[in-house]
Amino acid sequence: MSDVKVLNKGIKFAHASIGSVKGFEGKQFLKDATGASSCEISFGSLPKGASVPFFHSHKANEENYIILSGKGLFQVDDNVFDISEGSVVRVATDCDRNLKCTSDEPMCYVCIQALEGSLGNYTMTDAEITERESRL
Repeated sequence: MSDVKVLNKGIKFAHASIGSVKGFEGKQFLKDATGASSCEISFGSLPKGASVPFFHSHKANEENYIILSGKGLFQVDDNVFDISEGSVVRVATDCDRNLKCTSDEPMCYVCIQALEGSLGNYTMTDAEITERESRL
C-alpha cells in the first residue's frame, strides 16, 4: 500500500499525493491528509483477477467510482456491467456493491463518498469570478 504524503497545507487548503497512479497498489484514504469535511476520497487498485474482498453498502453516503486505468466488472445488487478507463459509476445508499479487475494490467480507480442528497449549489451557482493578480 502506498502512503499519502501531505505536500503543502494552509489555513484554507491542503495538498496531498499518493505518488504515481501508474504504480499505485492497494487502497489509500485521503480525508485525514487533506482535512476534508464534505467527502471521503480514496484511491484503489486491483491486480488482474482480483476483486474487493467484500460487498458493502452505505446507510447515508453515496459513492462515485472513477476508473482511471484498466477494465473490469462492477456489481450493484444483482446487476453486473462492464467498466473501463473513463467509466464513472454512482452508487446510491442501501445497495450492495463490488468491483473486479478483468484486464491484464491493474485497474486503478478513485472513489468519492459523500452524503447522498446533500449537493445544493454547484459550479457557477456556488462560484463567483474574482479579481486577483495571477502568480502562476
